[in-house]
Amino acid sequence: MRVPPCLLNFDDEADAALRLADVAGLSPAAIDRHRFPDGELKLRLPPALPERVVLLRTLAQPNEKLVELLLAARTARALGARHLTLVAPYLAYMRQDIAFLPGEAVSQRIVGHFLASLFDAVITVDPHLHRIATLEEAVPVRQAIVLSGAPLLVDWIAQRRPHPFLIGPDRESAHWVAQAAARHGLDHAVCQKVRHGDKAVEIVLPSVNVQGRAVVLLDDVASSGRTVARAAQLLRAAGAASVDVAVTHALFAGDALQVIQDAGVAEIWSTDCIAHPSNAVSMAPAIAQALHSLSDGPA
Repeated sequence: MRVPPCLLNFDDEADAALRLADVAGLSPAAIDRHRFPDGELKLRLPPALPERVVLLRTLAQPNEKLVELLLAARTARALGARHLTLVAPYLAYMRQDIAFLPGEAVSQRIVGHFLASLFDAVITVDPHLHRIATLEEAVPVRQAIVLSGAPLLVDWIAQRRPHPFLIGPDRESAHWVAQAAARHGLDHAVCQKVRHGDKAVEIVLPSVNVQGRAVVLLDDVASSGRTVARAAQLLRAAGAASVDVAVTHALFAGDALQVIQDAGVAEIWSTDCIAHPSNAVSMAPAIAQALHSLSDGPA
C-alpha cells in the first residue's frame, strides 16, 4: 500500500500549506529553520519521509529561498524521498530569458537547470515565459505543469462588475487576456508598453471606447506597480467609470500598492500565489488537481 505524500513547508507559508494539504489530501510537515548569527541557515526536516514528497515554496524574494530549496531537497533525498515535487506558485528568475547585453547572465536558464537538478516535477502558476513555449524549456524536469490564475480571477471579476472591459498591459499579455475574456464573453484589448527602466514605463491605450465602462486591468504580475498605475490614469482620463486591477502574482514591491491606489484604482484582486491582503481567490484546488495527476504517473 502506497504511503500518501507529505507536504513540506516553511513556517512563513504555513497557512498556504494547510489550505493545500486539506484539498489535496496531503500530510503537512514543517521544516524547522534556524539562522546563525552570520546569516547561514540550518534546516531540520522530519526524520523519515515517504517515497513521494511535495515541497511548497513560492519564490517571491527568491535569493535565500533558493538556498533553502538546495538544502531541503538534498536532505529529503537522504531521508527516503524518491520523487520530489516543487510547488512554486510564483517562479522567480523567469524574465531574463536571453542575454540582452554581452556578458549578462541568462538567469532563467541557470535557475531553471538548478531546480531541475533538485526536483523531479515542478508545478507553478503563470510563469513569466515570453520567448519560450513550454516550462520544460526553462526547467527541464520530467514533469512540469503550468496553471493559470486568469480563469479564477475572471470568475471573481464577473461576479463583481457588470460587463467589465478587460485590458492587458502589453502585447505579451494579448493571448492570456483573450483566453480569460472568452470564458465570460467579455470585451478585451491590450495596451502598448515601452519600458525605459524598472520604474519608468510609457503606456499607449488601445483604440477602444471605455467611456462609462467598468475596466479591469488584468496581468500576470504586479511588481513596481508603475505599468498598471499609468494605464489606470489614462483609462480614467479616457472616461472609464471605474478601474480595478486583477493580478496572479501580487509582488507589489516597495511603494507599488500606494502608487496604484493613488492612480485611481478602486479594487485590487490577486490570487494567493503570494500572500497579500489583496488575495481574493485560492489556487489550492487547481494545484491539488495537478498533484493528483502527478501521483498517477511514474514514481
